[in-house]
Amino acid sequence: MEQNQSYLAEERLGRLMGKYAVPCIISLLVGALYNIVDQVFIANADYLGSFGNAANTVVFPLTVIALAIAVMIGDGCCAFVSLSLGKKEPAAASRSMGNSVLMTVLAGAVLTVIYLIFRDPIISMFGGTVNEETFRCSQEYFFWITLGVPFYMFGQAMNPVIRADGSPKFAMASTLAGAVINTVLDPIFIFVFRWGMMGAAVATVIGQVATAVLAVWYLCHTKAIRLKREDFSLSGNILRKTLTLGICSFLSQISLVAAMAAINNMIRKYGAADSVFGQERYAQIPMAVVGIVMKFFQIVISIVVGMAAGCIPVVGFNMGAGRKDRVKGLFTRLLVAEALVGAAALVIVERFPGALIRIFGAANESVYYTEFAVKAFRIYLCMVVFACVNKAAFIFLQAMGKAAASTMLSMVREIVFGVGLALLFPVFFGLDGVLYSMPVSDALTAVLSAVVIALTYRQLSEGERKGAAMEIGRPRLEQV
Repeated sequence: MEQNQSYLAEERLGRLMGKYAVPCIISLLVGALYNIVDQVFIANADYLGSFGNAANTVVFPLTVIALAIAVMIGDGCCAFVSLSLGKKEPAAASRSMGNSVLMTVLAGAVLTVIYLIFRDPIISMFGGTVNEETFRCSQEYFFWITLGVPFYMFGQAMNPVIRADGSPKFAMASTLAGAVINTVLDPIFIFVFRWGMMGAAVATVIGQVATAVLAVWYLCHTKAIRLKREDFSLSGNILRKTLTLGICSFLSQISLVAAMAAINNMIRKYGAADSVFGQERYAQIPMAVVGIVMKFFQIVISIVVGMAAGCIPVVGFNMGAGRKDRVKGLFTRLLVAEALVGAAALVIVERFPGALIRIFGAANESVYYTEFAVKAFRIYLCMVVFACVNKAAFIFLQAMGKAAASTMLSMVREIVFGVGLALLFPVFFGLDGVLYSMPVSDALTAVLSAVVIALTYRQLSEGERKGAAMEIGRPRLEQV
């Protein structure tokens, strides 16, 4: 453990980012592929098509709710463990990990029961009543996905915990294993067995079970932290501290659900008023298309969040150890990297929207499907650079222990702007207003983020001279 502590405090920042961020990026990308792979195969199945895609879009927010709870526990535990190790408090770190494992299991069981009891009202809440076939597909997909919720939550929550224990590669491998299983089984269940939405969901659940099993195995073979039986006894104080550090992750995800609910219902309402999409046979197209655009955005955000979340153990340890100079250097590198990711994504959506939509079965759909998809990609994601920088700032502040500032920015983005503008703009711009709500929200949030980023730099600069003095003094002590 001492070697790991020295490594986090002394190794070059660029190398640390590579070691911790790359596996985290891959883990999140692979996690994102669960839903995206389902949608690709569903879209290219002639007996499902845009109806199945629309159903996938309807159910997707329900998986995000499960993810929100999981990352609150997992990211909070990751941050708490890293801060505790930086302060040389291993007992607190192991207690947090044990409590997080138990909380994840309980939360998964409770959420599954709620979903099964209130299935139809939940589907209706997220726009599943756009037409009869979409509702039927949503019911089928929802039921089987719900059965996998406990396994999904456990795998997602334990992923950052495993990273905090110093095993980012294992965290990546466990998620990758599940995604590979899903990708292999999807075409078999959908095209060979023709199980439809059930096939896509069952393939996903089997992959999630595999990831959860690997997580359980790792917890029995931890490295830096040795779990004891008493660590699984719930402690109000430990849970409060852990969940407080993870609340930003929860709110950023759960507020995204609120935004998706608003967007889906505005699409249903104003799509019905459109001359084309008001027709029964085309009514599901806007819902399916916006879901596809969100999935591409999810890929981009997985890279962004992976880069930032991968830095959490490094940031937490150095904050706990008082090395603000290193935290500032890492923040600068992260913001630049996130902006570059956003720029690359912007080029893709503005230059190649047609190629993107062809991946999702455009050949089997009407011309209206492709036309609306091209417009949606270009408008909805035109401020993706700001979206990437905003997300990086949210997560970095959380890793520094600034949960209040991080939560405030996240809530303003997703609730005040994300939900508010999604409800307001369609009143004036119709269906296109739903598309414009996203870039305007990101641009307005960027203004607020810039202020918070500037204040954070000022605070970190106060400790930079002290950190530099420590670096100068250390070789002299070694010589003595």
